[in-house]
Amino acid sequence: MKMAELVESDYHLLKILSRLGIGGSFAERSVEEICRAASLSADTFILICSVYSSPDFRPTAEMLRNCSLCDLLTYLHNSHDDYVNRELKSLAESLRELTLPCTVTSRNVIRKFFDDCSNGLIRHFSYEEQVVIPYLRSLMEGKRRQDYSIAVFEENHGSIDETVSDLKNLIMKSLPRECDDALRARVLWKIFSLQEDLLHHTYIENSILVPVARLLEGRNEAGADGGGNGPGNDSAGVLSRREEGVLKLVAKGLLNKEIADALNISVNTVITHRKNITRKTGIRTVPGLTAYAILNGLVDINSIE
Repeated sequence: MKMAELVESDYHLLKILSRLGIGGSFAERSVEEICRAASLSADTFILICSVYSSPDFRPTAEMLRNCSLCDLLTYLHNSHDDYVNRELKSLAESLRELTLPCTVTSRNVIRKFFDDCSNGLIRHFSYEEQVVIPYLRSLMEGKRRQDYSIAVFEENHGSIDETVSDLKNLIMKSLPRECDDALRARVLWKIFSLQEDLLHHTYIENSILVPVARLLEGRNEAGADGGGNGPGNDSAGVLSRREEGVLKLVAKGLLNKEIADALNISVNTVITHRKNITRKTGIRTVPGLTAYAILNGLVDINSIE
């Protein structure tokens, strides 16, 4: 496919081009030709585009094997920079203008909520920049830290769009009539777009970055000890500590919201853990998972109602 035709099919992909440093005129060049000129993996570029263009997209094992971790990290790093230095700053300026007609109290509440939301996102991205990305770059160099693995990132990686969603609802439902309607619509457009982009960003990290990192960890382990079962290896059938904690509560009959409250995590994170538990155990029903938990000594049968 020609690059111009690809962008014509979904203009949202322009954001991906920008983050990967692809610019200029496409002319009649194909996706592969433009990626080659930019020293990028066409497979990785198409993989990222597919997440944005296809709501039901799920990467295959072959796609993950062909993915360039280097190009993926470039995309994620540039996405972080884009969020922090462009999108959040632009949204802050628009919110300041939008809330000028509000009372001092309302204005301060909205701005404080946005600042907290923004700072939370920045902390999230900073952790990935300072810990996760350096770890993965060391993996690409054949080095494996003993005190960290991609399972640690996965276990603590929750949804990052929830406070953005709350901000959206505050703007839609709680701002006074005095606020300019046209400006309110533009601000909401920015928030909707940011929330959608953050959902894609999270999906790329959970469903592409994590599996690709696991493959690389497995290769490094195999090179170190002749097998893939070293202590740092996250094999497909081994539950993380957090997943075991979620499974225990599932076995005790708690619902997702109750599990989230008990573990102080989001419902979306609970759902992600439950998907991982099902993937690793091959068991889909609550009774089956309960039996698994009992048989593996995670819960006492007497504690099950």
